[in-house]
Amino acid sequence: MKYDYLIVGSGLFGSIFAYEANKKGKKCLVIDKRPNVAGNIYTEEQHGINVHKYGAHIFHTSNQEVWNYINQFATFNRYTNSPVARYKDELYNLPFNMNTFNKLWGVVTPEEAQAKIEQEKQNSGITEPKNLEEQAISLIGKTIYEKLVKGYTEKQWGQKATELPSFIIKRLPVRFIYDNNYFNDIYQGIPMGGYTKIIEKMLDGIEVRLNCDYFEHKEELENIAEKIVFTGPIDQYYNYQFGELQYRSVRFETEVLDKENYQGNAVVNYTEYEVPYTRIIEHKHFEYGTSLGKIAEGEAKEKTIISREYSDTWVQGKEPYYPINNDRNNNLYKQYEELAKQDSKVIFGGRLGQYKYYDMDKVILEALNCVKAELN
Repeated sequence: MKYDYLIVGSGLFGSIFAYEANKKGKKCLVIDKRPNVAGNIYTEEQHGINVHKYGAHIFHTSNQEVWNYINQFATFNRYTNSPVARYKDELYNLPFNMNTFNKLWGVVTPEEAQAKIEQEKQNSGITEPKNLEEQAISLIGKTIYEKLVKGYTEKQWGQKATELPSFIIKRLPVRFIYDNNYFNDIYQGIPMGGYTKIIEKMLDGIEVRLNCDYFEHKEELENIAEKIVFTGPIDQYYNYQFGELQYRSVRFETEVLDKENYQGNAVVNYTEYEVPYTRIIEHKHFEYGTSLGKIAEGEAKEKTIISREYSDTWVQGKEPYYPINNDRNNNLYKQYEELAKQDSKVIFGGRLGQYKYYDMDKVILEALNCVKAELN
């Protein structure tokens, strides 16, 4: 055995495990099938702008331990996620708050807004929601649902809201205050200089092989280390022997524009069904006025970069982004999980290895807990 650990995937989970194991004197090899490290949090500098190549990643947490940990590797700016929803030519603040309600109905006080929503809920007459559409209307009324939920949700899932189960929406964020901050967490920001630099610091001094697909080199790799930390799809690792887990995928169209400012906000959601993409990300606004000030003068001002984001049906060969955690898939995952418990050679981690949608702070916590359990 040449290594203590073979780590498959250089995203947050794999890189944190490698960093911590290396500190304890363990010899690690990190491989990644992509030509770059950092997994889906990979950022690439173009024209002085850090582009989130695999979708927008906004760091937020209320966990002091996680916040202190990630701040070893980067300085975070004070970016606050305040997305805007666009319905036709109308613009609304998200999450649904007093600014949203004032624009929709002209109400000014929280009491007026609550009365309006309650009136719409009562008018719907829905007592036992049979599908997602009825569930959403029973929570926030018809106006908000039709303008800000219906089309966006149908694009995300690739199905009509009347065909989707009601349990997908258990609650909708409604705030009766004038506050556009999307997250409730204490800490929030974007790492100045991009996420890739965080991963590069973690993997400094550790052997990394890029453009290396585990399954294409399995014969060579499976006996190269005492243990494998696997952050890819768990069903693929076991050759889909119980069946294939399902995901939603995402497709991006990224464009460089010869203008300083395209939409005036980092994130604009397009909530009408007729617009095929779910949102447009304007990358420079994630770090606007902070790290961009250090870029060659004038370069970042003259251009902007946008990414249109399309929700996509997943098939093998496409990137799996969002686990579809319905009963069918969760039961299937449990079968793979039981198999993994009997396999002392491999540790599964991250969004694909554990078939769970994780925010970045939860990935960090999972990785640190895994390290403690494995190495202490």
